[in-house]
Amino acid sequence: MQTTMDDEFLSTVLNATVDITARRRVTGGSINQCEILTLSNGRTIFLKTPSGKTIPGMYKVESMGLELLAQPGYLQVPLPIYYDEDILLTEAFSAGEPAPNWQEQMGRGLALLHQSTQQLRFGFDCDNFLGTTPQPNTWQENWLIFWREQRLGFQFNLLREKVDKEDALLVLGEKLLNRLDQILTCDAEKAVLLHGDLWSGNAAANEKGEPVIFDPASYYGNREAEFGMMRLFGGFSRECEDAYQEVWSFQDDYERRFVVYRLYHQLNHLNLFGGSYYAGCLTTIRELL
Repeated sequence: MQTTMDDEFLSTVLNATVDITARRRVTGGSINQCEILTLSNGRTIFLKTPSGKTIPGMYKVESMGLELLAQPGYLQVPLPIYYDEDILLTEAFSAGEPAPNWQEQMGRGLALLHQSTQQLRFGFDCDNFLGTTPQPNTWQENWLIFWREQRLGFQFNLLREKVDKEDALLVLGEKLLNRLDQILTCDAEKAVLLHGDLWSGNAAANEKGEPVIFDPASYYGNREAEFGMMRLFGGFSRECEDAYQEVWSFQDDYERRFVVYRLYHQLNHLNLFGGSYYAGCLTTIRELL
């Protein structure tokens, strides 16, 4: 397992003799350190390493998600080059200013990606991570059961380990789980490949102003679940959603379902970062009930 990146190791990985001529630190969030490496042959690559404790398997499943998201070709996705437990190398891209129609490009590209990756079951070939939270992905043919047990139910179980059993959020959460079949009411759709953690910090523009997406927590799920995270912190406009619907319309009453999907990410932030997210989770559940 490689814990430092040097010329010899990189030459082995790339199967070419190269030197690292420059290293530039870039933002990597709270759990990774990231750099852009410039090589003697003019190539640039992206290096990600843990900022703290290694999380076994994290870079493997991230690499899997990147490869799958890139395959349809509708949105740019940095392809993985190499991974081990402590290193992820991917292609780098030249960042630029978003084009005036960046939002529309994102919406159309995402809809086409979803359309092209439909399959019968919900889940993934392995569990992965949402931030540092484990994300279970056992294959399931029923979306309601998958979302109740492996998404909301899993987050409530994590919370149960931290708060009193009579905590208001847990009590209302249990009511929500019991009524989930009254909210996730829509015609059955096939599963699609989701980015899974698509917020503004995991999307950018390349040198042409076109959308680029990265840092996935991918699995196969209902396409509307993508918009739970997209709406949580902003960054994606109504123009993005309208462009998506020009390709593939949402079903009736989608706004309420979007709130359920947003709750999953709110609960994850509560479990990761603590009480500042508590009131928001409570408000969301009350809105749904």
